[in-house]
Amino acid sequence: MVSTRSKRWNGNFDTLPAEYLKGVMAKMADYGDRVQFSFVSGGSEPSYQILTTLGKTMAFDKNHHLLRPEGDEFSGANLSAILTLDKVKALIAGIGTGSRTGSRTARVVRAGGATSAARLEDQFAAQRYEYFKNNRQTLPPKITEYSDEITELMKKGKSVEEAFGEVVKKYF
Repeated sequence: MVSTRSKRWNGNFDTLPAEYLKGVMAKMADYGDRVQFSFVSGGSEPSYQILTTLGKTMAFDKNHHLLRPEGDEFSGANLSAILTLDKVKALIAGIGTGSRTGSRTARVVRAGGATSAARLEDQFAAQRYEYFKNNRQTLPPKITEYSDEITELMKKGKSVEEAFGEVVKKYF
């Protein structure tokens, strides 16, 4: 018997089960219309934080229970890009009603090329996190506040090193 309990989420939104995303969407309906997922939480479904309309955050574990974050699980490079409620709905629509036991190589097709854009966003987030993790000691403590700007620079063709370097030079 193969168990997926010990597998860690790989940062690809296409691998998240529809039922899990529906639970995230229910929390978003209650608390706020934006969400970020943690790249460092264990398990096949990540912890996440809802951004409230008042600018506060509320963290939840993979079972959608309120979570008291420890360490830097919900800081800068450890977080996905901010997703809106509409984006989560689109992810659910793209995933369909398949279960986690389905094929891991299932193809997800969405209108307007959203799949490649989402993959690119995931790739940038993974690169950003890897660079941050490997260079944490030499980076300014507040660099995590500029992760969106770093991603934008990467979208414009800068390497992760160049993007971090440009933000450090500009703000620190």
